[in-house]
Amino acid sequence: MSKEIWKPGTMLYPLPAVLVSSGDKLENYNILTIAWTGTICSEPAMTYVSIRPSRLSYEIIKRTGEFVINLTTRKLAFATDFCGVRSGREVNKFERLKLTAVKGSKVKAPIIAESPVNIECRVKEMKPLGSHTMFIAEVLCVHIDKEFVTTKGDFDLRKAEPICYSHGHYYLVGKHLGHFGFSVEKKRSSKT
Repeated sequence: MSKEIWKPGTMLYPLPAVLVSSGDKLENYNILTIAWTGTICSEPAMTYVSIRPSRLSYEIIKRTGEFVINLTTRKLAFATDFCGVRSGREVNKFERLKLTAVKGSKVKAPIIAESPVNIECRVKEMKPLGSHTMFIAEVLCVHIDKEFVTTKGDFDLRKAEPICYSHGHYYLVGKHLGHFGFSVEKKRSSKT
């Protein structure tokens, strides 16, 4: 197998493409698309978003200490792209994209009603890292659209049609390959 060596870079792809909503009143609600996000702890539930200091959302989150991570879907692909390339300083993204802002239950930042999963977060620590600052946050609560909850109480990822980001492109996610631990399960013997 032949390999190339590239300069140091971010190669952990694909990544979730999420809409981060922020603001503490209707007049300053904003949405930013990011891919630099993820889970960092289970107990307590912790996550992070990394944002360039030049972005409006950076200013808002630094001031309020709150944000909401809204998962994206095929239906939200246009909004996901738009919110990543347009500034909230120039356009009200909620109005322009006809997205519904609903006040969070634990934070003042809005959730995006059209998103199937909304994760309300409170900042615990800010870490300037270079081009981006990481906002480490505790997850306060999660909203799940009932439309995507199975009869077993699981989130139906395939039905939600989430999208991810890889090297400047958005991709649809959803083909099921197995469940956690399937590689080591004992095979059931069939009795005939």
